[in-house]
Amino acid sequence: MKTRLLSPLVKVFPEAEPTAAEFTAFSYLRNETFSFQLALKPESPRETAAQVALASDLLPDLSLYVVEQIPSTPCGYEGHDDYHYDVTRPSFPDLLRPTDGSLCLTAGEWTALWVTCRPTLGLTGERPVTLTVKTDGGETTAVFTPTLIARDLPAQTLLYTNWFHNDCLCTYYGVEPFSERYWPIAEAYLRNAAAHGVNLILTPVFTPPLDTAVGGERPTVQLVDVTKTADGWSFGFDNFEKYVRLCRNCGIENFEISHFFTQWGAKAAPKIVATVDGELRRVFGWETDSHGPEYTAFLTAFAEAFCREVDALGIRGNCYLHISDEPGEEDRGAYRLCAETVRRLFPGFRFLDALSDLAFVREGVADIAVCGIDHADEFRPAVDEFWTYYCGGGRTKCVPNRLFAQPSLRNRVLGLLLWRYDADGFLHWGHNFWYSQYSRHAVDPFTVTDADGAFPSGDSFSVYPGPDGTPLDALRHEVFADGLRDLRALRLLESLTSRSHVLELLEEGLAEPLRFTAYPHDDAWLLGVRAKINDEIARL
Repeated sequence: MKTRLLSPLVKVFPEAEPTAAEFTAFSYLRNETFSFQLALKPESPRETAAQVALASDLLPDLSLYVVEQIPSTPCGYEGHDDYHYDVTRPSFPDLLRPTDGSLCLTAGEWTALWVTCRPTLGLTGERPVTLTVKTDGGETTAVFTPTLIARDLPAQTLLYTNWFHNDCLCTYYGVEPFSERYWPIAEAYLRNAAAHGVNLILTPVFTPPLDTAVGGERPTVQLVDVTKTADGWSFGFDNFEKYVRLCRNCGIENFEISHFFTQWGAKAAPKIVATVDGELRRVFGWETDSHGPEYTAFLTAFAEAFCREVDALGIRGNCYLHISDEPGEEDRGAYRLCAETVRRLFPGFRFLDALSDLAFVREGVADIAVCGIDHADEFRPAVDEFWTYYCGGGRTKCVPNRLFAQPSLRNRVLGLLLWRYDADGFLHWGHNFWYSQYSRHAVDPFTVTDADGAFPSGDSFSVYPGPDGTPLDALRHEVFADGLRDLRALRLLESLTSRSHVLELLEEGLAEPLRFTAYPHDDAWLLGVRAKINDEIARL
């Protein structure tokens, strides 16, 4: 049996022997989740049954996974930069499938085991983890030695949202939104999101008008009950309150209220259903002018009720509102009118939107402008509060991203760069988007990873649906969370020393300052930076 201990930055392909340096030891903070890999290749010419056992003081906190290859397509990669694997590959290592250690290894192929430690025991010092692999042909042992530093990572201050698609959950599992069967499924996914750094959650007071074909609609996931009365409108917030309580119990304290106007221009109202004369019906949608008196009157009534509700819950300061996603230059006038309405009706709230036209900022149209990551150098000096996002379009200029065909360093380096740019927030659109583009139909994320031919594989989701209503993590999800932990470690060291000291450490030996478009494409560099951070924290 051939074996290699590897860092979580390595993607192991069945046909290729890993060339990365072995990863046999590293340091972590006492409360820090960490991972490593063991790559295996049987020397038998036929399929090999194997049993893997773990032994360690950390054993109660360890989980074992098989890294499965998931289909990929080259869709959307035209014009990509050269910091990719071969984009025509039919599959990439991505799904972390839990295992009890029983494996079936294919002759002549490499398989990666992924070990994750989620510390709860409070242990410090060296805590070796021994992996013993038994087959009919004998026994192989590998030892990884983590050193746990007697200091905790601080709480994450960066606000991070990865859009949580409740309708995709309900469609996949065949449950009614906000029904008795829905809540435990939502809880499992929310807890998983929080464990990976999400602390700002898309909250569908009305069905989010995102990635929806013009004239089409997504399944109704509206937390607020609406009734049309003789005097106007009334609102019920029972499900909203339950959702807020659940999120807070799962560790998510901030709420991103879904968009009040349609995507790509704020031209219409979102889909809103209401009880009218005892019957539930759609009362607003694509046919509703976003600036018309009917919808404005509705928003006026809703704003009054919503403000009372969030004040009663004590979360006004934790709520962020949306106008419209990704408006273009030609939409600035319409967006301005909508923004003026929201400012007037929802005083004291912040609102944020993904937009990368700096004119929205210069003209005071936008509140928090979340720019595309390839526009960061233009936006950073122009704004006091810096937020950024990436999507499948951000595959040029070597900017960070987490697509299937990109090296994991390109995923994890985001954490260092968010610290370097002193970012306040990060947004991604696809936590669990298991639909085709424009939400025309559902897809199987285990076989369709590109929203049915629309986006590069890996853009639209970070978790897979487990059979029991719980999420299965992607390798990309774990690596991204490692980046956020790097960010928190940098914040800790900054609090113990100074920003200038940490910056000097971070850029030591580099020919130019770190930027989203310029950083070493070398796993050893990133791991070395994190080791230096940890050494400094331990010393201090």
